[in-house]
Amino acid sequence: MSHLACLTFDFDAISSWLFRGQNTPTAISRGEFGVVASARILRLLERHGIQSTWFIPGHTIDTYPDACKRVVEAGHEVGHHGYLHEPPALVSRDEEEAILERGIECISRLTGKPPTGYRSPSWDLSPHTVDLLLAHGFVYDSSMMAHDHQPYLARRGDVMEKDRTVFGEPTRLLEIPVSWTLDDFPHFEYRRFQDGTLQEGLKNANDVLENFVDDFRYMAQTEEDGVLTYTFHPQVVGRGHRMLMLERLIEELKALGAEFVRMDVAAGRFAKASSV
Repeated sequence: MSHLACLTFDFDAISSWLFRGQNTPTAISRGEFGVVASARILRLLERHGIQSTWFIPGHTIDTYPDACKRVVEAGHEVGHHGYLHEPPALVSRDEEEAILERGIECISRLTGKPPTGYRSPSWDLSPHTVDLLLAHGFVYDSSMMAHDHQPYLARRGDVMEKDRTVFGEPTRLLEIPVSWTLDDFPHFEYRRFQDGTLQEGLKNANDVLENFVDDFRYMAQTEEDGVLTYTFHPQVVGRGHRMLMLERLIEELKALGAEFVRMDVAAGRFAKASSV
């Protein structure tokens, strides 16, 4: 196996704003821009011959079916990302399963088959998520951070309390890890919350690019093989100067020998190489 780079896009559109109760015209317009940006991203990926993975909430599929159809027609994978971008840790087990099933139905309608990959909204799994994903036939998850570029088997049954720590058993669900450092949203997005806290965002794109490239360079220098996952949001990375950064990222990773693959392909390769 070589050094793999997975470009992934969380196509939230307006779903995440609605879930947070931010339904004013300006908040909604920030999500709407994601639809404009998705077309730009697809053209860039086509120009470089790259297939990627798009994690799409069911609400985006229902609201913008044509934009989502173009993702599928371009050969990209569609993974599960909730229905209205609901973090599993904030809902009950029954609610989480209902959301999971609703999203599966939307993706099956869009692509003709159920998804094999899952990414939790806000990267916050519940104690039930792994069991639910296994029960519904998922092959991999991409929501946790126990490694930076080596997939591993997700556990279930952990007990994590202040005075008691018990690690659960590994499952067959493959975890392809992520990191906030390789996510565009915390670097670039400006948000003011109702409690007065501020997410400043708006970082210089070239500084972020340097970190993105160096994480891949470190993997290439220290590991015989590995998978590095980059997380982008069309409504964030689709702005002009960030699109230029994304193209420079692609070019610099190519120069470092990166092989760009969909996440389902990466999961299949790792499973085969590791006999898991």
